[in-house]
Amino acid sequence: MVAFNGAGLGLRRDFIDTFLQADQHPDFIEVAPENWMGFGGRHAKLLAQCLEKSSLVCHGLSLSIGGPHPLNLEFVHQVRDFLKQHQVLTYSEHLSYTNDGGYLYDLLPIPMTEEAVDYVVERILRVQDVLGQRLVLENVSTYLMPNAEMSENDFVHEVITRADCELLLDVNNVYVNSKNHQTDAYAFIDAMPKDRIRYLHIAGHEQVSDDLLIDTHGENVCDPVWELLTYTYQTCGVKPTLLERDFNIPTWQQLQHELNIIKDLQNQFSYPQSLHTNTLNIINEVKV
Repeated sequence: MVAFNGAGLGLRRDFIDTFLQADQHPDFIEVAPENWMGFGGRHAKLLAQCLEKSSLVCHGLSLSIGGPHPLNLEFVHQVRDFLKQHQVLTYSEHLSYTNDGGYLYDLLPIPMTEEAVDYVVERILRVQDVLGQRLVLENVSTYLMPNAEMSENDFVHEVITRADCELLLDVNNVYVNSKNHQTDAYAFIDAMPKDRIRYLHIAGHEQVSDDLLIDTHGENVCDPVWELLTYTYQTCGVKPTLLERDFNIPTWQQLQHELNIIKDLQNQFSYPQSLHTNTLNIINEVKV
């Protein structure tokens, strides 16, 4: 099995041919196993070719770890087999739910209560027993916080530590939620269990109004999110960091520019005394 580090990219079929023809490739790629499990022929060949260029991590969409319906353990076994087939060390999912009797094709917020913590932790432990490895869970963007009795910081921290799982810290989601719910993004980063952070996500979002951001993965990463990523490196150490881009796909050169920003910030962390003052200069020099 191959460990991963550096800067990664979410692999989308929209640009897979361009990816394969590129002169430079990300350190790792990320796919949703649901989109590749059980496929043979051309799809299997394309994935195999991609894995010759970059390491692979998996980021699922339909586990519904916080959902009200029983876990689909048959699906979890299928994921486990896919991970073993491709020697994937890391399988992440969302700390949310997507199934309410049928797949909702959205990431819905779990009520942030102690009862919900108990419920989700028990389900994570069952999934980890099947997988034979730790599950990695991502903090999600939210637009409502139904029946919340605790802060998002506390909810995420308690789930991750009690379930003995790992965290996929989505820096853009932290920023989006800080604007949508008027919270402190930097305090959220401070509150995370740093020894449990497996890797990071970063992406662009749409600003609908001053107090409403939508996590679209359809725009370039904005300066405040780059600054929050830098703070995350300063506070938590440099972690593997993946760029997500799902819509309004730009040229490969533009994607590579944002990957280069990630790599430059990771490299600059070796000199923390100058990192904060140099961050915007690095971003402005590399981005288009």
